[in-house]
Amino acid sequence: MDWSEGFIAVDWGTTNRRAYAIGAGGAPGDELEDDKGILAVPAGGFPAAVAEIRGRLGDRPLLMGGMVGSNRGWIEAPYVPCPASAGELAAHIVWAEEGRTAIVPGLSFLNDRRADVMRGEEVQMFGALAAGLMPGDGLVCHPGTHNKWVTMEGGRVTRFRTVMTGELFSLLKERSILSDLLQAPAAPGAAFEAGVLHGLSDEDLTAELFSVRARVLLGRAAREDAVAYTSGLLIGADLRTGLRRSAEGEIVVMGRPELTALYAAALRAAGWAAREVDGETAFLAGAKALAETLS
Repeated sequence: MDWSEGFIAVDWGTTNRRAYAIGAGGAPGDELEDDKGILAVPAGGFPAAVAEIRGRLGDRPLLMGGMVGSNRGWIEAPYVPCPASAGELAAHIVWAEEGRTAIVPGLSFLNDRRADVMRGEEVQMFGALAAGLMPGDGLVCHPGTHNKWVTMEGGRVTRFRTVMTGELFSLLKERSILSDLLQAPAAPGAAFEAGVLHGLSDEDLTAELFSVRARVLLGRAAREDAVAYTSGLLIGADLRTGLRRSAEGEIVVMGRPELTALYAAALRAAGWAAREVDGETAFLAGAKALAETLS
């Protein structure tokens, strides 16, 4: 199949999937988004799930990134070790159906002290680089369920660190003693910034989380401020991890706008410059750049 005549780009995560029809010359077309992430696909069900995408967006080649290439997905696409470039990522694409259905590998980082992996964010990062949305050197913050702090050097991902901030907030919201205080959306403001600065400067996260409830019970804090303070507290602790390595200039914050807005506000409260990049735009740019290597 001729990829230059159009293809479908799929960002297939654990709990949801997004697919985009891309026409000749990169023209955008129809798209779909649903909750059929890899965990919703039964054993042996990926061929049918892929056929469903084609049934809705057209019989075109498919380029898929994200958890679909994990050991819990369709076909495992082994991690490419860092340092890694866009070219090295493209060279390790795995074919689920030769010439027709491609799976993008993730990246791995390993040294004497720690190990780390990512899937999906690498397409966005190299896409943003290809589209001129960020420089080839600097620090990228990619918030999500598992936030990534990524160091770029000379257009390559040289190292990264994952922080489970989003998942922790979700668990606190759903299953903790704080759950009744965390149901409203978090938004930047005074309470959020206070949480950020505490999380950034102190190392008492688990104790401070309990005090969120205690201050509300004892009338020392407004109930409606609890979610913003808690979000800020977690993000501040996240920043403390991500900013340990010295960084110069603005930090690129990439992902869904509702999350990049929070992290950008937190960085600015901490005295850093931040540039927001829409993750969907970056993913599409990355998918187009990778597809060009397949044509």
